[in-house]
Amino acid sequence: MPYKIACLCELRNAQGEVLLIHRAKDPNRGLYSPIGGKLDTETGESPTRCAQREIEEEAGILVPMPRLKLAGIISESGFDDAMHWLMFWYRVEGVVDVEPHEMREGRLEWHALEAIPGLPLPQTDREAIWPTVIAHEDGFFMLHIDCAGGTLQWQVEQGQA
Repeated sequence: MPYKIACLCELRNAQGEVLLIHRAKDPNRGLYSPIGGKLDTETGESPTRCAQREIEEEAGILVPMPRLKLAGIISESGFDDAMHWLMFWYRVEGVVDVEPHEMREGRLEWHALEAIPGLPLPQTDREAIWPTVIAHEDGFFMLHIDCAGGTLQWQVEQGQA
């Protein structure tokens, strides 16, 4: 199975809410996801540059690289029994000001962190990713999710809270 490499980005406003995309396109149509996307492997794009580019494309703001803090690494094996994912979770340090709006991928909306588990989310996000992100809100984590065969098993392989 091929390995896909991507970045996911956590942006917060002055109220501590998280910016999410209510996706209008596949994958995850109708579900909420953080800003993010695949690395441009053709050009050798770095994960930090990918995070910066995805935030600019999806939220319309340019975040300086020093504000992009690598907060976690997520590996998913056997996703949809078709591929593996390696994802870099970035937190934007400091407040971000973005108005909710429609964009190419769907609608950008702010949500309280404690409300995220009640939103329609991809199964991996609901069961493994967001609980790990919340538990390591001020630290770093490495999370592995085994999706093979349609059942999820996950383990935080390293973590600093």
